[in-house]
Amino acid sequence: MTQKRSATANSTLPAAAVAAARSRAAPRGRQLVKTLNNIKITIICGFVTILVLRGTIGLNLGTPAADSEKQNHEEEAKRIIAEIRSDGAEPDDEPPWNENVTYVFEPRVRDWNSRRADWLRRNQGFPNVVNGKPRMLMVSGSPPKPCDNPIGDHYLLKSVKNKIDYCRIHGIEIVYNVAHLDRDLSGYWAKLPLIRRLMLSHPEIEWIWWIDSDALFTDMVFEIPVKKYEGFNLVIHGYPDLLFEKHSWIALNTGSMLFRNCQWTLDFFDVWAPMGPKGPTRDEAGRVLTTFLSGRPAFEADDQSALIYLLITQKDKWMDKVFVENSYYLHGFWTGLVDKYEQMVERYHPGLGDERWPFVTHFVGCKPCGSYGDYSVEKCLKSMERAFNFADNQVLKLYGFRHRGLVSPNIKRTRNETTTPLEFSPYQDVPAETIEPVEKKTIRILSSEFDEGPEKISTRQQQLSHSEAGNFLGGSNH
Repeated sequence: MTQKRSATANSTLPAAAVAAARSRAAPRGRQLVKTLNNIKITIICGFVTILVLRGTIGLNLGTPAADSEKQNHEEEAKRIIAEIRSDGAEPDDEPPWNENVTYVFEPRVRDWNSRRADWLRRNQGFPNVVNGKPRMLMVSGSPPKPCDNPIGDHYLLKSVKNKIDYCRIHGIEIVYNVAHLDRDLSGYWAKLPLIRRLMLSHPEIEWIWWIDSDALFTDMVFEIPVKKYEGFNLVIHGYPDLLFEKHSWIALNTGSMLFRNCQWTLDFFDVWAPMGPKGPTRDEAGRVLTTFLSGRPAFEADDQSALIYLLITQKDKWMDKVFVENSYYLHGFWTGLVDKYEQMVERYHPGLGDERWPFVTHFVGCKPCGSYGDYSVEKCLKSMERAFNFADNQVLKLYGFRHRGLVSPNIKRTRNETTTPLEFSPYQDVPAETIEPVEKKTIRILSSEFDEGPEKISTRQQQLSHSEAGNFLGGSNH
């Protein structure tokens, strides 16, 4: 019995020990699993950190060959961009600007009206009137260097496309410039030497129409009423009361204006340009303009303020040939227009050109290639997209398409003319008088070397039939 009890007692001791051991082993097992999980999380976090560092600071863990090739591509891209942004390899051989000498355009041109008229008589292939309309050349431009950011170049491209569309519809020639023709007249003033050079190189052009790169045509049907301006040599948007009563520095806007090709314009440029040379001359002129014009901030002289100053101080000399236009939007300030496009579509139609359907929407303060100091980047870019698509819808409508929204680059079909294409006129919104039949293509090869007068301009013109013109341009005639 004693042995049995002893055996029974002994048999219960291992069971208690096993239970106690199990109770101690369970926490250690959970701890081990927890430790392994922590290790896994640590490894994952480390991997993610490496990826983030690689993307943000350029940490590269690739193969040496791939790393070297990538580095070479990056260095080559940086070199090309730096070369483009440089002033060029050729040394500057122009003499330094003497601030004590009044700036003048060279060469000085006199008796331009009669010399131009004589040139037109001797060159009948270059008439200054086509189909009863004075010949017009649209001119615009942007800086020669790339924009500070890619989005700026993108919107410059859209701006150029917008102007080409308008000129194509209305039969207007266009020049887009990306070069500084005069190193002293830069910035605001770069348009003056460009317009003057084009005027002298193209005596066949009657009107030169300057328009800023940040201005968009938003009425693709409206036409400049040139007959209204017979007897005038400068057409500019503005308000006479602001000009002569308040001397406001925004009484006129030089972002969209027309110049007649004549001696008056050349003489006016000779008086206008001396305020423009960069440096002390422009700075001092800026101080004079700020003192004279109401509301003008203190900054260097700009072409708009200088033009207003001249027309006020020399009114008797110039104003009888200046037409201040405000019956339509030759210049329309964008902030009051871009949010109303949908209402315009519901209530009105293109061809009006005024506040009901603005001819030009001008993004003053939103230079697409420069800074956006006056307005936020988001507001500027969204508004420019709306204006472009609003205008582009009028072009796409000719072909049966439109944008899905004013902030969308995507388009949708609005009509199906696959089976009956001739039932739809591609010019249904264009006034009949603007549609000009084309019987033959004319390829003009014009080389000009202008020094003192049109008698030194040499021209060569070649007229080809429609099929020959297509072959000449590398196209086909179907």
